Amino acid sequence: MAMSDRLLAAWYAGHPALKLLQPLEWLYRRVVTGKRQRFLAGEGEIFQPPVPLIVVGNITVGGTGKTPLILWMIQHCQRCGLRVGVVSRGYGAKPPQLPWQVEAEHSADVAGDEPLLIVQRTGVPLMIDPDRSRAIKALLAAEPLDLILSDDGLQHYRMARDLELVLIDAARGLGNKRCLPAGPLREPVERLQSVDALLYNGATADREDGFAFQLQPLELVNLCSGERRPVDHFPPGQALHAVAGIGNPQRFFTTLETLHWRPVPHAFADHAEYSLEALSFSPSLPVVMTEKDAVKCRAFAADDWWYLAVDAVPSAAFVAWFDTQLMRLLPARLLP
Repeated sequence: MAMSDRLLAAWYAGHPALKLLQPLEWLYRRVVTGKRQRFLAGEGEIFQPPVPLIVVGNITVGGTGKTPLILWMIQHCQRCGLRVGVVSRGYGAKPPQLPWQVEAEHSADVAGDEPLLIVQRTGVPLMIDPDRSRAIKALLAAEPLDLILSDDGLQHYRMARDLELVLIDAARGLGNKRCLPAGPLREPVERLQSVDALLYNGATADREDGFAFQLQPLELVNLCSGERRPVDHFPPGQALHAVAGIGNPQRFFTTLETLHWRPVPHAFADHAEYSLEALSFSPSLPVVMTEKDAVKCRAFAADDWWYLAVDAVPSAAFVAWFDTQLMRLLPARLLP
């Protein structure tokens, strides 16, 4: 197990040795709290976009399902006739210049895995740049838009925002509720009191403090041919190699088990880079991976490699709440 994996496990298990990191945690909390206080006071250069900006983020290290929810929000807004764009840091991307507009034919090396997945799924205009304010300006210069979604960026306090949505893994929660490096939190837990909505990935029902959403398996897609098959394509009990390079790989493996398959788990680091050698497993079995991993593997995929497409399914209460926010943020002429 890598050092990062051991640390992640300790955060969520509440290992007592983490107390040794409390002095560093105190310094970290002081820095991030100071950044937010300066933002609230309007100090420094803060860019206010001319169209509404919705931040979809988290306060924990590790995956919480942001990309599937952003895909749902894009498609929901598009069905309402809205011109929506996305900005992203573009973690792991190596574009020729910044800011960089991602196109569907780009490689994951250039565009980053999550931005490329979003563009290939939805065709939405998407700009990557660690400086999200600069990304927004470039995106608005390139495209006429009604609304912008920020993939992560909750702690990017040079960017004003109209709505903050925070995602939490319903199973793992907030771990030991301590800040880095003594725990998984990017900001103190009190930060959650100031956001507009909490969404719990994997919750079966809305909670008193937030909405539920789940990831619903849709279909299997072949990496080589693009062939689409229903989730009963493999019979119950099918053994297969399961590949996941996401923030919480176990969530993906559990999903495969709920489909009554027998996954042989292969967990990789979030945003891992792959090669044919790294994914050559024994014994010879079909390989099923996440869609985020698939965008990096098509160039060398074998015939029996598939990805499991999933959709976020938020609760009816969240859909109604979100529609209310859109009506508040946007001119009436833009909405049906």
